[in-house]
Amino acid sequence: MPLSPQSDHIILASGSTIRAQLLRNAGVKFDIVLPRVDEDALRQSLGIEQANPRDIADSLAEAKARRVANRHPTALVIGCDQVLEFKGQVFAKPTSPADAITQLQTLRGNTHTLHSAVVLYADAAPVWRHIGQAKLTMRPLSYGYINDYVNRNWDSVQHSVGAYKIEAEGARLFTRTEGDYFSILGLPLLDLLSYLVLRGTLAG
Repeated sequence: MPLSPQSDHIILASGSTIRAQLLRNAGVKFDIVLPRVDEDALRQSLGIEQANPRDIADSLAEAKARRVANRHPTALVIGCDQVLEFKGQVFAKPTSPADAITQLQTLRGNTHTLHSAVVLYADAAPVWRHIGQAKLTMRPLSYGYINDYVNRNWDSVQHSVGAYKIEAEGARLFTRTEGDYFSILGLPLLDLLSYLVLRGTLAG
């Protein structure tokens, strides 16, 4: 029997402000619990195992959901992660303004892929997962503009793989995008909402 709308206690296992805002805008009620996962160590371990970028995103999203679900086993926990892939290289969030400038200089004039994974846990076990993909083509930006962009936006872009936010001034960095816009923002929202409606968690 399907659950009555919004009868699940939903937890977002993420500190991302944009993911939280997307869910709020869609009328989803949820709490936020930070997952406390060592992403760098897990990403390094997966790299040693030669996992592909898509699987890295999925594994990181599941690790976050699992960590929170173990502490809140009766909740429906949403774990998310995003990986940027460029010529076989996986980009993490920049560690400094200089790192952000280097990332953008590497990506300028080229096309890269974003893999945005979401994994849901219920009763402390995975019940659904999805990976959205998008391709983004960046302008051949001048080095001066890259430096100015990072200096103006560092407080914001330090939390984003690739060192940009396309929902803000970062839109000026690109000539073309292909794929789901919400996946670019880090959450395959439409697929997630469709599952929550199918599950009976949301009315629809």
